[in-house]
Amino acid sequence: MRAVVLREPGPVENLELRELPVPEVKPGWVRIAVKAFGLNRSELHTRLGLAEGVTFPRVPGIEAVGVVDAGGDFAPGQQVATMMGGMGRTFDGGYAEYTLVPENQVIPFHSDLPWEVIGQVPETLQTAYGSLTTGLDLQRGQTLLIRGGTSALGFATAALAKDLGATVFATTRQPGRLETLRAHGVDHPILDDGDVAQQVRKIVPEGVDAALELVGTPTLPDTLNATRVHGTVCFTGMLSNEWTISNFYPIGYLPAGVRLTAYGGEADDLPASVLQRHLDRIADGEASLGPVKVYSMAEIRQAHDDLEHNRTAGKLVVLTGRAEGAAP
Repeated sequence: MRAVVLREPGPVENLELRELPVPEVKPGWVRIAVKAFGLNRSELHTRLGLAEGVTFPRVPGIEAVGVVDAGGDFAPGQQVATMMGGMGRTFDGGYAEYTLVPENQVIPFHSDLPWEVIGQVPETLQTAYGSLTTGLDLQRGQTLLIRGGTSALGFATAALAKDLGATVFATTRQPGRLETLRAHGVDHPILDDGDVAQQVRKIVPEGVDAALELVGTPTLPDTLNATRVHGTVCFTGMLSNEWTISNFYPIGYLPAGVRLTAYGGEADDLPASVLQRHLDRIADGEASLGPVKVYSMAEIRQAHDDLEHNRTAGKLVVLTGRAEGAAP
């Protein structure tokens, strides 16, 4: 099979397209014929040497979609998604034509959507859903600020929040992407000039009910200041690659009465019913996860370079190019 191997942390040239043996099935694991996989900041962190617990060489990839090839209690050919659980870190991940994963992190679904559309959904949806439910407990009628709105996770969160009945604010640093946010359901697109709190409070003087921080610690203080007393900020993403706060003094750092939480989840945090509902809503034209840019496996270096330098809005997806029904 073809697989992308990260030889060691470093530049995109360390990602190599190789021929590897198809992984052998073992008890409690499922082999998936991968049709598509999404790119994530987590894999960028792994390539840059910022991730802990990774051994090399390694097939990266914390998510994949495809069909069951063998193993587990699933019928061969069942459409499935998988994510997290050590994929691409402690064992080989989704950047391959086949991946072998624990059965408990395999989520079944049925959809006639193209694989490049399905490929942008699983990990992004899981994180958006978990952030809104576990992280923020967002309720119908509330206001939500998404800091980093043109990321794949930003678009997904906006779609879920609108489905829930929230009013959505979302930021971008690029003026040309404001209309893209509006086109994907954002009620109040905001150009991030470093003082988003002031802009938000011109619209809702008391501040938003909830905020999702996807940029990282550089923008977190401003996001906190955009949130009302007894409102909640959930720290989920690190688009800036900065996630620690030096000399953190909570009383001086946190605005009085504003709550700060965090979210980082696993496959079992995304119920199969939620995945199926969202795929159905996309198929019916009722929802979108935002723009998607599609690559081949041979273009993995370009895809990673685009991800690192924020050249595209939305999700980056790679198609493996496997023919339907091809033998291992």
